[in-house]
Amino acid sequence: MFTGIIEALARVEAIEKEGTNVHFTFSCPFTEELKIDQSVAHNGVCLTVVKIKGNQYTLTAIKETMDKSNLGRLKVGDEVNLERCMKVGDRLDGHIVQGHVDGMGECIYVEELNGSWEFRFKHNPNDGMTVEKGSITVNGTSLTVINSTEDEFSVAIIPYTFEHTVFKHIVEGSKVNLEFDIVGKYIQKMQKA
Repeated sequence: MFTGIIEALARVEAIEKEGTNVHFTFSCPFTEELKIDQSVAHNGVCLTVVKIKGNQYTLTAIKETMDKSNLGRLKVGDEVNLERCMKVGDRLDGHIVQGHVDGMGECIYVEELNGSWEFRFKHNPNDGMTVEKGSITVNGTSLTVINSTEDEFSVAIIPYTFEHTVFKHIVEGSKVNLEFDIVGKYIQKMQKA
């Protein structure tokens, strides 16, 4: 369980394919605090630490994860948003995030608004729904939806979020991981039934 509040950026140090699995090695500011078998969200994808060596750690992504997320687009040197799972008793500053990506969206518009930014994303409506002022997770970042339609939504990004997350690297055409609000997913499922 996560909150969508990004702790740091992790840097891709190595990528190794093994069958349909991919082993990613990252470095981050708190590698020494990580433990083997710990869940950590990378661009919103919950992955398990399988190896730690010095200031680097490794995790394995399976084919399903690679198909549903933007991890397959990563290259050595790229940065990803990083969040460790929440502790029981901590404040829930973002919203309830599972680390289970529903699908990818595409950035279709970016505008700087004199100190903040508006990003607009297009998504497959079968992956989930957004509602005005509801919650969405973009690359693991908990955000508030604005300008919601059936297959598009926008988010407003403040300077702190822009500088401390991968939003500074997102441009038109960038693919992002989306996790739709869990409550909305249950409502959508009940409506289909």
